[in-house]
Amino acid sequence: MRELNMKIQHFFHADTNTLTYVVWDETTHDAIVIDSVLDYDPNTSRLATKSVHEVAAFMRAHDLKLCASLDTHVHADHLSGGQFLRAELNVKAPIVIGSRVTEVQKTFRPMFGWAPSWPCDGSQFDRLLKDNEVAHFGSIVLTCLSTPGHTPACCTYVIGDALFVGDTIFAPDFGSGRCDFPGGDARALYASIKRLYTFPESTRIFLGHDYPPATRGLLFETTVGEQKLKNKHVKADTTEEEFVAFRTKRDAELTMPRLIFQSLNVNLAGGRLPEPEYDGGRVLHIPLLGP
Repeated sequence: MRELNMKIQHFFHADTNTLTYVVWDETTHDAIVIDSVLDYDPNTSRLATKSVHEVAAFMRAHDLKLCASLDTHVHADHLSGGQFLRAELNVKAPIVIGSRVTEVQKTFRPMFGWAPSWPCDGSQFDRLLKDNEVAHFGSIVLTCLSTPGHTPACCTYVIGDALFVGDTIFAPDFGSGRCDFPGGDARALYASIKRLYTFPESTRIFLGHDYPPATRGLLFETTVGEQKLKNKHVKADTTEEEFVAFRTKRDAELTMPRLIFQSLNVNLAGGRLPEPEYDGGRVLHIPLLGP
C-alpha cells in the first residue's frame, strides 16, 4: 500500500474554542474534515456558515476532494457543520461518527421530548465506526479507537503518526475532558488516556479544543511523550484513583456548556437541523429542568 503523504491544517473557532482539522493526501488531494463547526449565536438564535465557508475555501484553494466529514463525538459545545460543508462543496461525502452514538441518542431522546419513533440506531449518520475498525476514505486510511469517558461515544482517529483525540485529552496545561455528562465515566476516561499513552512518545496528538491562557498562544498539537510528562491531570505515573478523585471533584464544580441543548438538538441528528414546522420555521427543543 502506498504511504500516505499526509498534510494537516487546523482551524480555530474562537467562540467555542473548537479545533477543526482538514487532513489530506498531498498526492491524491483526497481529504477528510474532523470536527467541523456551524456558527450559532444563542442571543439571536441565528445560524451562520462563516466557519464552514472558511474550511471550504481552503479546500477549493488546494484542490481538495472531501471524502468524509467525521466527528470525534456528539459535541455539547458547538453545532457540527458537516452537513453544511458537504452541501457547500456539493459532494456526497459521508458523515461519520463512533458506533456508540446510539447510547447517547437513547439517553437524550426522552430529555428533548422526541417521539419514541425518533430513531436511536445511528441512522442519522452515514457511517458508524466500531472500536479498532479500519476505514478507507479515498486514499486516506484511518483506525477508529473507542476512547470513552467524556461521553460513551468518544473516539480517537489514528492516521499515520497522528491521533485526533477530540475531548479525551487537552493541552498539558489544561488537562482532560469533563466526565459529568450522562454516560460520562472518569474511570473510562483514565483508561482511554492510558490507551493513548501506549503509542510511541513521538506520536502527534491533535487536540479538539484549546483554552489558551494569556501566557501562551494557541496550542493545537502535542505529543504522547509531552502529555505523559506534563499533563496536569494524567501523567505517566498518575494512578487511576488519583485521577478519578480529582476529576469527580472538579466536575462537581463545573457549569453546563452554554450551547449544550442547542448543540445536541443538531448533533444527535447527524448535524441536521430540525424539520420545518407548519410555517416553515425550525425550532430547537430546550428542556426545562427542575425544580
